[in-house]
Amino acid sequence: MSKKILAILSEYGYWGIELVAPLTKLEEAGYTVEFMTPTGKKAEALPPSYDTTYVDPPLGVCVTTPQAAEMVKAFEATNRLEERRNMSEVVPERPYFSTPDFLRKFEKYFSDVKEAQEQLTEEYAGLLLVGGSGPIIDMVNNQRVHDIILGFYKKRMPIGAICYGVAPLVFARDFNERRSIIKGKHVTGHCIEYDYHDGTGFLHTDLNMGPPPYVLEYILADAVGPEGQYHGNFGKETSVIVDYPFITARSLQCSFEFGDQMVAVLDKGVTRYGW
Repeated sequence: MSKKILAILSEYGYWGIELVAPLTKLEEAGYTVEFMTPTGKKAEALPPSYDTTYVDPPLGVCVTTPQAAEMVKAFEATNRLEERRNMSEVVPERPYFSTPDFLRKFEKYFSDVKEAQEQLTEEYAGLLLVGGSGPIIDMVNNQRVHDIILGFYKKRMPIGAICYGVAPLVFARDFNERRSIIKGKHVTGHCIEYDYHDGTGFLHTDLNMGPPPYVLEYILADAVGPEGQYHGNFGKETSVIVDYPFITARSLQCSFEFGDQMVAVLDKGVTRYGW
């Protein structure tokens, strides 16, 4: 089995420890993590994620620990994210229906997507979707991200997602079936008690919205349906759920446990955890 993991990061800011903690756990287990961004631009950690004085508004406490801040700053200083893959060069874009000669181009799209999925799933053992506010802009409703997720899903390969990195799982659907791939599954993600009322910010843009544009808890609960379950676990320090092939984590506080469970799934064949 490949010992490489593909990590997808937003170009508008990722939450530092949500990458660095699982990255550390995976590397300690002998895995190599490679990075990909939607258009090939360098991903950067959101400043609050390495600021130990930043008070999270919903929780009313400083959520970035000194350990996390040092780990994130040390990682950023390595310039490892200078080496990254450009998603737009790997996965084709689905054509508009108004495109001339649409049917032939649509057929080619499906053929090219299948080839890209085969290459990625042969090269990598699993997928990591990193959270933070950035994914709201360029990952959640990104068809190329969806197609990558579907490639791993169809082969029943591990897919790890944390915080707002969980949201793409809701929308990654076969184009013809249009059925949520997490229907009937058990998942976790940012619960409504953790959502901001104001100030959801991003890097490289002056956009600073109020609350997130959707309540992640609601869309996850709707997507899993009555056969599955969303687990917010509000009041518990962490919330990590494994319902194979998905490993989902609620927020930054879960980052180390999330990494442990990714390794447990990859190395020990764990298929269920946290529910």
